[in-house]
Amino acid sequence: GVRSLFTTKHVGLNVAADPLMTSGYTGVKGGFVILSADDPYAHSSQNEQDSRIYAKFAGIFCLDPANVQEAHDMILTAYPLSEEFGIPVLFRPTTRICHSKSNVELNEIGKGGFGTEHRTGNFAKDPRQYVVIPAHTRILHKKLTEKQDGMAKRLIKLGLNFAEIKKGSKTAVIAGGIAAEYVKEILPDDVSFAKIGAYPIDPKWLASFVGKHEKVLVVEELAPVIEEEVRQVAGATEVFGKKNGCVPYEGELNLETVSAAFKKAGIKSRHSFAPVAPVADLPPRPPILCAGCGHRAVFYAMKKVFGKDAVFPSDIGCYTLGIQLGTVDTTICMGASITIGSGISHTDATQKTQIVSTIGDSTFLHTGIPGLINAVYNGANQTVVILDNRITAMTGHQPNPNTGITAKGEISPAISLEAICRACGATFVETVDPYDLLLLLQTFTKAKETKGVKVVIARQPCVIAARKSGLKRRRLTVNPDACIGCKACVRFGCPAIEFFDNKASITELCSGCGICAEICPKSAISQEVI
Repeated sequence: GVRSLFTTKHVGLNVAADPLMTSGYTGVKGGFVILSADDPYAHSSQNEQDSRIYAKFAGIFCLDPANVQEAHDMILTAYPLSEEFGIPVLFRPTTRICHSKSNVELNEIGKGGFGTEHRTGNFAKDPRQYVVIPAHTRILHKKLTEKQDGMAKRLIKLGLNFAEIKKGSKTAVIAGGIAAEYVKEILPDDVSFAKIGAYPIDPKWLASFVGKHEKVLVVEELAPVIEEEVRQVAGATEVFGKKNGCVPYEGELNLETVSAAFKKAGIKSRHSFAPVAPVADLPPRPPILCAGCGHRAVFYAMKKVFGKDAVFPSDIGCYTLGIQLGTVDTTICMGASITIGSGISHTDATQKTQIVSTIGDSTFLHTGIPGLINAVYNGANQTVVILDNRITAMTGHQPNPNTGITAKGEISPAISLEAICRACGATFVETVDPYDLLLLLQTFTKAKETKGVKVVIARQPCVIAARKSGLKRRRLTVNPDACIGCKACVRFGCPAIEFFDNKASITELCSGCGICAEICPKSAISQEVI
């Protein structure tokens, strides 16, 4: 009965969907919480999917915090709830909750049955519970279905789903997640309110609340999960929400959009909010790679060698920012760069198109290996560039099996990318330091001239991680007398390079990688003399 926590974001839950769908069948002994952060408005994601649907699909609990305090309290509730029903709990904070700061009243560990005792695992064999062959699955599914009613009623007793009925009110608003906070801020005193903080929802309780009103507005971000349940029990009650255009399906909600939804539903907001006019003519500031990032040199060399007509499938990581440098043509999901490249290779009408797939070391170890095996096995003609910065940089410098350090900071054997690639069947495997621009260009040229699957490992530690470890390099400087203003260095895209009065200059952002000095046609850039 060891308690456990699995953390991911919404698209990571897709990868875990196979065991997730069976987790309710097998159940759990120790509390099991799946923390999956959703991303309305896709601040840093490739889609805006709603993880609440997964919970309903799998028949498990889902807790949907509306504020930071609830996020704290719900975790303390989640573990005993999971153990009480033997069911995993999906905890679903959204971006605004995850990035919020707020005063929080800390509850003592131990309250609410959370427990402070140290637990150890002891696997007890139970094939009928844990071996999900068809004969067992049919029985387990029935047991899971029979738990749903008790699960829904328990959430009401815990106060996670509650209603505030205003005497004589013919109108009600139902909300969940952070949208409930927006609703409460502008809700008139004479309008009833129901808060959905957890799933499954008790249909009888919901029908009783909805049936007391002539009109109900449902406010929630992303999918109409609550709204669909409301419509099933609404009867003669008129329902407003996403399905009739009151609430947008996409993006985040805010006070302005919720106020607009109130107006469409004929509810007068307690406060009004004028639309915020965007400031005109602001220059764009897209995210870019850090000054000195080795990925930038790789992209520069790729364009030089393979040309603008090459196809550049890419992946999920810092290197997705290669789109600003014209070297990212597709980004779908982790591991898709190699498989998309393989598909293009097999369907290319000319069989002459250069295909260069870029993938990071972490992503390659996560989901790139099967794609590489498939590419070699089926005879694709493509170059695979593994951008090895020795860390999982984009999400906060977490270690990976290539780093040689575990998440606990313990030393572990570092996995050899070269050995893995050769074991996958690749015969062309070359490793190069992207700071060595000449060798990088030569290696790409060799790959271009070779048929089959070619793997180039571009290895240079993340510049931020290197700086934190104490590595220092001398900054570069521009000789203004030698600079002719050709902008070759500017087009390289390094944020440390600026251009004023027809001359380039290098700011204190410079990390000393030296690539700009190799690019300059007039040798106007050199290391600072100390």
